[in-house]
Amino acid sequence: MESEKKSSHVSDMGAWAMNVVSSVGIIMANKQLMSANGYAFTFATTLTGFHFAVTALVGMVSNATGLSSSKHVPLWELIWFSVVANMSITGMNLSLMLNSVGFYQISKLSMIPVVCIMEWILHNKRYSKEVKMSVVVVVIGVGVCTVTDVKVNAKGFICACVAVLSTSLQQISIGSLQKKYSIGSFELLSKTAPIQACSLLVLGPFCDYYLSGNLLLDYKYSYGAIFFILLSCSLAVFCNVSQYLCIGRFSAVSFQVLGHMKTVCVLTLGWVLFESALTFKNIMGMLVAIAGMVIYSWAVEVEKQTNTKSPHASKNSLTEEELKLLKEGMEKADVEVGQSKA
Repeated sequence: MESEKKSSHVSDMGAWAMNVVSSVGIIMANKQLMSANGYAFTFATTLTGFHFAVTALVGMVSNATGLSSSKHVPLWELIWFSVVANMSITGMNLSLMLNSVGFYQISKLSMIPVVCIMEWILHNKRYSKEVKMSVVVVVIGVGVCTVTDVKVNAKGFICACVAVLSTSLQQISIGSLQKKYSIGSFELLSKTAPIQACSLLVLGPFCDYYLSGNLLLDYKYSYGAIFFILLSCSLAVFCNVSQYLCIGRFSAVSFQVLGHMKTVCVLTLGWVLFESALTFKNIMGMLVAIAGMVIYSWAVEVEKQTNTKSPHASKNSLTEEELKLLKEGMEKADVEVGQSKA
């Protein structure tokens, strides 16, 4: 039992590490690819379509070679999930364009309480006081180190609401679909990636033209731009797989809370690699966020221990009515045994 627990903890840590490393890596690669000082590839939605196209290709190769198995999931559920996921991607891009960076960060932080409320409504899931307290600490810490100017307008507010709701629903759906159809994270991803790739590659250029005013066909590809596009797509495979893997193993709330470690890593790497400004306020916010993540990990472990202990306690402590029913059942069994012997 102890060896199984150790191996599960190691695999959990591996999933989180893969998600953090690939997510931070893809952010750094995209920053070089899309910034004006880099290669000015301003087609974020189309780039996401490239990501899912490569992920779908990897899934097809894996299924063809027998490395992964394919399980049945109804097509309408895959289409519904893909629509929600694409709304999340498009809504995030529109929110970033129409709102200030400060309000964009606030909308991302609001996903944690929104996920909690949606899980309570959809799955009747409740959280302990310790978990709620740690979530508040994480939100405050990340808010302090990321939120600067806050400007809101009607269109941006609507896009932010759509992005937050669709992203929260998408992350909850990943876990529920895996449990409902007993399907692995990579198998589910290989089924949804082709649908998302096709839709984003068709609609992405139009969305990007609305966002940036640039046409994809007018972009002049250089060897450096092609290299960073391929690097971004490769990292996206690991990022997508690890996201499904983490949500399948834990929950959407845990993915959101511990996912803010990526924000801390991005700020630190931005200071190291790109000489971004890192103020005392940023450092204090990061320390508070890390403390909140530690408290959250502790609170989840405490909640798990109480949940595992409660069923044993209920089994050992029977009520008077249950004892009476048990005695009556034993007496009936003795009578039936006596009659069969006679």
